[in-house]
Amino acid sequence: MKRAFIIVLDSLGAGEMPDARLFGDHDCHTLKRISQSPKFRFETLKKLGMGNIDGQEFLPQEENPAAAVCRIAERSMGKDTTIGHWEIAGVVSPSPMPVYPDGFPAEILDEFTKLTGRGVLCNRPYSGTEVIKDYGEEHVKTGKLIVYTSADSVFQIAAHEETVPLEDLYEYCRIARKILTGKHAVGRVIARPFTGTPGNYTRTANRHDFSLLPPKQTLLDALSAAGKTVYAIGKINDIFAGSGVTEKVYTHSNTEGMKYALEALDKDFEGLCFVNLVDFDMLYGHRQDIDGYAAAFSEFDSWLETFIGSMGEEDVLFITADHGCDPGDDHTDHTREHIPLVVYGKPVAPVNLGTRKGFCDIAATVAEYLGISYRGDGTGFWRDIAAPTAEEKAVCKAALEAQKAAYVPYSHFAVGAAIMTADGKIYKGCNIESASYTPTNCAERTAIFKAVSEGDREFKLIAVCSGKNGKSESAFPPCGVCRQVMAEFCKPEMPVLVMKDGERFDRLTLGELLPHSFTPDFME
Repeated sequence: MKRAFIIVLDSLGAGEMPDARLFGDHDCHTLKRISQSPKFRFETLKKLGMGNIDGQEFLPQEENPAAAVCRIAERSMGKDTTIGHWEIAGVVSPSPMPVYPDGFPAEILDEFTKLTGRGVLCNRPYSGTEVIKDYGEEHVKTGKLIVYTSADSVFQIAAHEETVPLEDLYEYCRIARKILTGKHAVGRVIARPFTGTPGNYTRTANRHDFSLLPPKQTLLDALSAAGKTVYAIGKINDIFAGSGVTEKVYTHSNTEGMKYALEALDKDFEGLCFVNLVDFDMLYGHRQDIDGYAAAFSEFDSWLETFIGSMGEEDVLFITADHGCDPGDDHTDHTREHIPLVVYGKPVAPVNLGTRKGFCDIAATVAEYLGISYRGDGTGFWRDIAAPTAEEKAVCKAALEAQKAAYVPYSHFAVGAAIMTADGKIYKGCNIESASYTPTNCAERTAIFKAVSEGDREFKLIAVCSGKNGKSESAFPPCGVCRQVMAEFCKPEMPVLVMKDGERFDRLTLGELLPHSFTPDFME
């Protein structure tokens, strides 16, 4: 039962992107910033290999990491939650969502006031904690709604829970969501309820986001359409406006989100569990609380040990982020940063993929693992991180054995190959040279011809190893003649394992090695 778990550590950026200055950011690095706090704990994620990710040299490295890792650059033109999550789910946003550094225009607020029957206070970019401090008392006296924004594409409504009941506040947000369309289609309308008395106002955990529908199909939509579960924990359901979600649960804290994520391991489902841990961003990033952020990270790191210890044989965990929010830079808004990615599970090999371009590659990779055709705007890398299967190990071992028998007195370039039939038989072949050169036969053809001569003509996997003086020391793909013979008997999607050494190999397909090949179909 294959299951993928995506846990988004909301705002845990992994270093500024080259275009960060276009977004008003400089010298931002969320993870580096919190690593300098005495509250920072880095044990479980160190073992997985987070410190080995590009640009994280300030963290301790792991010689033998347990997970696949990489750093990913954002392709979308933004640095907010909605765009970040949409891209993680396969949708790149080439144009930024509207922002309002001077507040919302009169046409929007006039319509909003008309439909809600309440006036408006503030209407400009503001810190969420400061805005209730400065406008909370007037709001309670007048009943006017505190409307404000930020550097992100958001329309936020703050209201005291005793002055405006929660359901009324949520309804006002729905009204705003209907108004904010077209050129004013902000990413999110956010309810920001608070309680308390003047000088002691506090935001509550009853925040609620009202997002736009994604502009096209996401990984969530594709999975649910394929009959698989999409279990949303935290604000995931709100970010995707419910699209593609089959089961959901809201949370009020990271601790609660981690609790539900751990419980999800005991659920009987096949598909995706998508988790957002919002406290990193909401409570610590925006509030410039470095120690609080570091302590929350440490809590997650400690909890993670329990989570990975409870994962099933076919569970794969993706730990990542959606943007940055450096708590020690010179502003309180999100930061344009790369995101880290740690992929762990028994089906995963611990490889370092360097830096990739596109959060959307996560969606494509999850789709590859779960066996659906969706790729979205991304390029999957599952085959680059998948641990060798028993069948792959068997054919690679056979290819290495075959290499030892190679007859190469002239080139001294020994090649071994092993091909597996549809019913699991393995045929081995080596290259055999001749002094006149042209009669020389390659290892791949030797293995295939042996199988065909025994009546086997249905194949599902081939491995090739090669190197000077009988050593398998680098990846050498099959020659053109061998590729053409493969095309005679094998399907384009058949895996071809090009071995780098005795243990590692590149996974390719015959179609990639020989695109637009001449096949028996042309002879009909």
